[in-house]
Amino acid sequence: MTGALEAVRARRSWSKVTDEAPTHIELLTLVSAAGRVADHSSLRPWRLIELRGADRERLAQAIAKAEGDKSPSSKPMRAPLLIAVVASYRKSEKVPRWEQEAVASGVAHVLSLLLDEAGWGVIWRTGRYTRSKPVAKAHGLEKNEELLGWLYVGGKPVRSRPGRRKGVEARRHVSRMPRAKKQD
Repeated sequence: MTGALEAVRARRSWSKVTDEAPTHIELLTLVSAAGRVADHSSLRPWRLIELRGADRERLAQAIAKAEGDKSPSSKPMRAPLLIAVVASYRKSEKVPRWEQEAVASGVAHVLSLLLDEAGWGVIWRTGRYTRSKPVAKAHGLEKNEELLGWLYVGGKPVRSRPGRRKGVEARRHVSRMPRAKKQD
C-alpha cells in the first residue's frame, strides 16, 4: 500500500501541543496540496484564515462575547496556530450548498492529514459559537460564508506511550444496494 494509507492510519488528534508551529510558507505549501480535493465545477468554495499571536486574542474576546462571558476565552490560546475553516459558498445551478460545504470540510481534513504527516500536532475544534455573529465578525466573514471550525496546530509533545485511535470496523459501515423488489 501507499504512504497515504499509512499516513491516514497513523493520524490522531492532538489536544495538547507545544508552542512551535509551521511557518506561513510551510502552511502555504500544504494548503496548495490540500486544495486538490474533489471539487465539482472547481468552485473552490472555501478559504482559510491563519490566526497567530494577537489574532488568537481577538478570537478569545469574540468567543467570550458570543458565550456571554466577561473574560476572554482561553480556548484560542491552546495552540500557537489556528486555521479557521470557512465555507465560502458560490452561486451554482449544479453544485448545491451542502456539496460546497463538503468540499471545504474535505480541504480541512486533507490539510490536517498533511500537517500531521509533516510532524505537527493537529485537532479540529468546533463549538456553538462558530456560527455566532461576534465570531463571524472577528473573522471578517461575508454573507455567503460560514465558519466550520478551526484546526489547532502546534508541535507534537513527547509522549511516554503513543496514542492510537482504534480502527473502524469497516463491515459495519459498508453495504450493498438493496435488491429491487419484484413488481406484481
